Amino acid sequence: MNLNQLEAPEHTQSPSLEMLLRKLRATEAQQDDKFANILNVVGEFGTFQQRLVALTFIPNILLAFFMFADIFMFTAQKPYCNTSWILAVDPNLSEAQQLNLTLPREPNGSFQTCLMYLPVAWDLESIIQFGLNYTESCQDGWIYPETKKRSLVNEFDLVCGKDRDTEGVQTMFTAGLLIGSLIFGFVSDKLGRYATILISLLGLAIFGFGAAFVNSFHQYLFFRFAVSQALVCYAISSVCLATEWLMGQHRAHAIILEHCFFSVGILFLTGLAYSLPHWRLLFLVGGAPVFPLISYIWIMPESPRWLLMKGKLEEAKQVLCFAASVNKKIIPLSLLDKLQPPGKKVTKVSVLDFYNNKHLRKVTLVMGCVWFTVGYSYFTLSLKLKNLGMDLHFTQVIPGIMEVPARLCCIFLLEQMGRKWSLIATLFQGSLMCLLVLILPSGREGRLRWPRCLATELKSMIIVMAVLGEFSLAASVSVFFIYTVELLPTVLRATGLGLVSLAWAGGAISSLAVNHQKLTLLPICLCCISAALALFLCSLLPETQDQALPDNLEHWFLQTRNMAEDPFAEEVVSGDGTAEVMKNTILSSTMLKSDLDILSSAPWQNASLHGRGKETDPRND
Repeated sequence: MNLNQLEAPEHTQSPSLEMLLRKLRATEAQQDDKFANILNVVGEFGTFQQRLVALTFIPNILLAFFMFADIFMFTAQKPYCNTSWILAVDPNLSEAQQLNLTLPREPNGSFQTCLMYLPVAWDLESIIQFGLNYTESCQDGWIYPETKKRSLVNEFDLVCGKDRDTEGVQTMFTAGLLIGSLIFGFVSDKLGRYATILISLLGLAIFGFGAAFVNSFHQYLFFRFAVSQALVCYAISSVCLATEWLMGQHRAHAIILEHCFFSVGILFLTGLAYSLPHWRLLFLVGGAPVFPLISYIWIMPESPRWLLMKGKLEEAKQVLCFAASVNKKIIPLSLLDKLQPPGKKVTKVSVLDFYNNKHLRKVTLVMGCVWFTVGYSYFTLSLKLKNLGMDLHFTQVIPGIMEVPARLCCIFLLEQMGRKWSLIATLFQGSLMCLLVLILPSGREGRLRWPRCLATELKSMIIVMAVLGEFSLAASVSVFFIYTVELLPTVLRATGLGLVSLAWAGGAISSLAVNHQKLTLLPICLCCISAALALFLCSLLPETQDQALPDNLEHWFLQTRNMAEDPFAEEVVSGDGTAEVMKNTILSSTMLKSDLDILSSAPWQNASLHGRGKETDPRND
C-alpha cells in the first residue's frame, strides 16, 4: 500500500498514528540520502568511527590549555624599584634596610611601587642621618621580593604604566580568533578537513609550544595571535569532520564528548599552573603533547562527503572502502555505483551565497546572534567572578568541573526536546543567570552598608548563580555546534561556522568593553536585548533531529519544498523501530480502526433492517 493511501483526514487520525506517520516520513527521507545508505552498510559507529572520534578528542585538551593559558601568565605582582645602587655604599645591607632607605612610603606606611629616591654620593651614615628627599620614577627596573613564581609580569616588567600592555594580550588573542574564523573556515571548505586539521596542529606546535622561547613581550603577543587562529581552525575542522562521518545520535554524542575533553583541558591547565613555578616551564610541559599529534598525517581520514562534493569520486570510494574494511564490512558495488559527483552548478559556491541564499542568510543571522549572546554572557560571568576577589585557580577549577556534567546533560535534552528547543532552553537559563548576576550588587568598594553576614550571603548567591550560568552556557555551546553543522550544507559548512564564530569574538569584545564602563545599566540592557533577540530568532529555525544531512544548496531547496507541502515534516518524533515495523504498525492500526468502525456500526444496521421488515432485507431479494 502507498503511504498516501494510509493518510486519513486529520479529525479521524489518532495522535499515535500521526507520530508513526511523521517517523516514517523522516525514515524515508533518510533512505533517499545515498551517502547515508552507504554509512549504514559501513557501520554507523564501528571501529573506524570510534577511532576517528578518539583522535578528535586528544587535541581538544591542548586547545583549552593554549586558549586559557594567559589567565595564569599575569598573576598579581607587587613590584619595588630596583635600588641596588645603595649596595655600593654598604654591601652588607639587608633587603629590608635597603628598601627602608631608598623607597618613599604611602600614607598608610607601605612602600611606593613606582617611585624611588634619587641616588646620592653620600656615605651610609649621612643617608641615615639626613635621609633622602627627592624622588623619581624607577630607573633600573623593578624587583619582586614577595613573588614566588615567575610570570610575564616580572619577566618583562609589566608594571607602573606598562601593566596596560596586558590588555593587549586579550585584544590580540580575540583578533586572532576573528581573522582565523574568517580565513580557516573558507580554507577548510577549499582544501578539506584533513588538510586544515594538519595546519592547525602545526600552528599549535610552532606558536603554542614556541611561546616558551620568546625574548620580548611583543613576540609573545604575536605568538598568541597566531595560536588563536590555529585554535579556531581545529575547532571548526574537527567538528565538520565528525559530523560528516557520523549519523544521528552518534554525531551528537561525539561532539558533546569532544567538548567534554575541552573541559578536561581546563583542569589540566589549572593543575599545571598551580604546581609549576615558571611560566616558560608551563608552556614547555603543557605544549609538549602536541608533537605526537604529527602522526595524524598518516592516521587521520578525509571526509568522504567533502570529497564527493568536490567531484573526487574515486577518493571518496577509497576512503569508504577503507572504513568498511576496518569495520569488517563489505560495501556492495551496486551501492557504490550510485554515488555520483554533483553538477557544476552545485559545486560552484562562494561566500556570497550566505547573502544570496535565503536559508543560509537566515541560519547565519540567527546563529550569529546566538553565538554573540553566549560569548557576551560567558565573559561577563567570568569577569564577575574575577571581580569578587576569588582565588584564580578556584575560578577555573569549579567551572571546569561543572562543564562536564553540563555537556553530558545535553544528551538527554537532545533526545527529549530536539536541537532547537534544547538550544532555546539552555540559552534562556544561561542568559537569565547572567542578568541576575548583573542586577545584584556586588558590594565592592564599600558601597553597600549591609551587615557582614548579609553581604557574605549575597556574595555566595552571586557565585552560585555565576557557576549555574556557566553551566548552562557550556551546554548551549555543545548544542549550538550540533545544531549549526546540521543546518549548514557540506559545501559551505566550515565557512558558515567561521562566519558565526565572528559573533562570538564580537560578544567577548563587547563584554570586555562594556564592563569597564561606569554605566551600570549598559551591561544589563545589552544582556536583555541580545538574549531576547537570540531566543526569538531561534524559534524561526527548523528542527534537524533525524533529518538527512544537507550536502549542497539544492538539497535544502527540495527539503524546504517538501516541508511546505507536509505540515508534519518539520517535527520528527523520536523512537525506535525500523521502517518495515512502522509500516506494519500503521497498517495494523488502520485495519483495526476500520474493523472497530464496522463493528460499532453493525447494531445500528441491524436495528434499521429490523424496523424496515422483510421488504428491505437483501436476503429476500
